[in-house]
Amino acid sequence: FCPSQTSVKNLQKEGMEEGIWFTGDVMYDLFLKMEKHFDYSVVERLCLEENGYVVVTIHRDFNTDNGERLEEILKQLTVIQKKKRVVFPIHPRTRKRIEEFGLENHLENLDIIDPLDYSSMMGLIKYSWKVITDSGGLQKESYFAGKQAVVVMPGTGWIELVDAGINCLTPPEMIRDSLVLIHANICEKGLYGSGNAAAKIASRLASELRLGARTQ
Repeated sequence: FCPSQTSVKNLQKEGMEEGIWFTGDVMYDLFLKMEKHFDYSVVERLCLEENGYVVVTIHRDFNTDNGERLEEILKQLTVIQKKKRVVFPIHPRTRKRIEEFGLENHLENLDIIDPLDYSSMMGLIKYSWKVITDSGGLQKESYFAGKQAVVVMPGTGWIELVDAGINCLTPPEMIRDSLVLIHANICEKGLYGSGNAAAKIASRLASELRLGARTQ
């Protein structure tokens, strides 16, 4: 069961010829089901303007355990906040490393908030301009919400978003430039199906089980 056409092609390259189905991504199913329940209270509490801020999540060890790398990320965010507000739901790991490396001064002009639950995070992203993240899931969820993401990672499992020009991979020192360069509009639709992946998977499983029962 493949969430994207990239996944289909990868399996075909491995020599699989049968038993490959493009179903779409169940994460997109969830996004669509929960959309009417998104919580926008953080947007209201911080008096955020639509498209007037960037959402940031940074927590990977390769970004937080190296003091120089983490400081560069924070410096880039400080530059960005001169043009757009930067809302940073900060992971406990990241906060701890910032304190250990003595980098608290770089947070002064950022909107630092506690981590958010799913509905609040999606509500925050829906009204944002763009996203900066090293989260695997948030790369896709930003796309579901119609937002581009600067991905502060050396690689990604969701390369189709990069190939489509929606997201971009970037080192810390290029975050600000990458944020400006990625396109303002998402043209590539349906990369992860139509929002009925779970139904397709269940239908296929039921079909295969019935077929198996008949051949026994």
